[in-house]
Amino acid sequence: MIRPDEIQAGLDKGEFFIEYLPIVELAQGRCVGAEALMRWQRPAGVVLPDDFIPLIEHTPLSGLLTYWIMDQAAVELGDWLKAQPGVELHINVPPEILGRGGLEYAAQKSGLQAVRDKIVLEITERGVPDQLGLEALDEAARRGVRIALDDVRIDPASVLVLSRSNVRIIKIDKDVLQEIGDGPATPWVATLSALLKTTDLEVIAEGVETAEQLAVLRAAGVQRAQGHYFSPALRAEAFLSYFRRQAGR
Repeated sequence: MIRPDEIQAGLDKGEFFIEYLPIVELAQGRCVGAEALMRWQRPAGVVLPDDFIPLIEHTPLSGLLTYWIMDQAAVELGDWLKAQPGVELHINVPPEILGRGGLEYAAQKSGLQAVRDKIVLEITERGVPDQLGLEALDEAARRGVRIALDDVRIDPASVLVLSRSNVRIIKIDKDVLQEIGDGPATPWVATLSALLKTTDLEVIAEGVETAEQLAVLRAAGVQRAQGHYFSPALRAEAFLSYFRRQAGR
């Protein structure tokens, strides 16, 4: 069992690193951004966020790791963000630290403030009603902060949240895509298609693994996607090489 003090020690010893999961624009099939994903290199192997992030929710370490990833991403991809028009860097943010000043300070300190329009903060849909609130989301949007709701399942509850907030970017939960099979279209596909026809939502599908999933998403009008069908998460240099290959198509 991982202890919070081990996470702090790992950060102090430089054991954490970032991999970048490409985001692909479906109309042209080109990479238009990436999601920064934290990894922890321990003696026994690499530990993924699902195994340590839940242990530090609502603790000072939650904010500390978020600020670290902003600093590191700025070092690794800052020049790319400044040089490339129309690209985005997505960073996962715990809902409890949004709107408390720390993110603004971290953005200024890291230099990401200079590319503010290319940064998207991802917040899990399940964290919104209890920890952040729609009012705080709307205030952040009014201040120009770009926010994406992550892990959205396209059910009545999520549609209600979307209809009552100013958040215009959503990411479809990867588990939802597993429902796409050889049979009739699943109900959420029709719901999503209707949303896209009647709103200005930008939708990113997570966990795309098959050509069949891609075809369904395109037919529904989904604009962007990420997943192993396109590329696994990559270290910074490998991601930049992937981006250059995509741009040269």
